[in-house]
Amino acid sequence: MIGRLQGVLAEKNPPQVLLDVQGVGYEVDVPMSTFYNLPAAGERVTLLTHFVVREDAQLLYGFLTAQERDAFRQLVKISGIGPRMALSVLSGMSVPELAQVVSLQEAGRLVKVPGIGKKTAERLLLELKGKLGADIGVRAGAASDAQGDILQALVALGYSDREAGAALKALPPDLGVSEGIKLALKALAK
Repeated sequence: MIGRLQGVLAEKNPPQVLLDVQGVGYEVDVPMSTFYNLPAAGERVTLLTHFVVREDAQLLYGFLTAQERDAFRQLVKISGIGPRMALSVLSGMSVPELAQVVSLQEAGRLVKVPGIGKKTAERLLLELKGKLGADIGVRAGAASDAQGDILQALVALGYSDREAGAALKALPPDLGVSEGIKLALKALAK
C-alpha cells in the first residue's frame, strides 16, 4: 500500500494533482480542502495517501492532514459511499465541520453536498456517530447546543457553512444564542 508521497507538485487540475516523486509522476485525486492549501506548482509537497485497487483501476487519493485521510477512510467504510462521494463530502466541508454535523445530527447540511440525498445523509449520520473521535473533530466535542443553534441560524440566513463556521470560531464559547447571533452577524457584516 502507498501511504505517503513526497515530491514536487508538477500539475494542479482540480480535483487531481500530478506529483513528481524522483521522476515518477503520480496522479492523485484530492478533496478541494487539500487542493486549496497546496503550494504552487514546482514546490515540494508531502501527501498522505489512500490507495484503492479495483478490477478496472488503481487510484490514489491524497490528503495534507491525517485528519482528512482518517475521515475519508471512515466515509468509504460506509455501504454505498465510494471514494468519489467521500471526496465530495470532504470538498464540501472541513473535517471539524463534518464532525460537528455528525455530533449535532444535521442531515440538512449533508444534503447540500452534491450527490447526497436525504437517505444517504441519514445513513452517514448513523454510521459516523461516535466514529469521528476527538482527534478528528476537535470542534465537535466543544460545540455546545448554543453554538449549534447559532450556526444553524446563520446558515438559515443564507451564509455558507464556511462563513458561518468562521464567524462561530471568533465568538466566546460560553455565549447565549441570541447574543451569539448578534455578534456573528456584526462580524460577518464587516
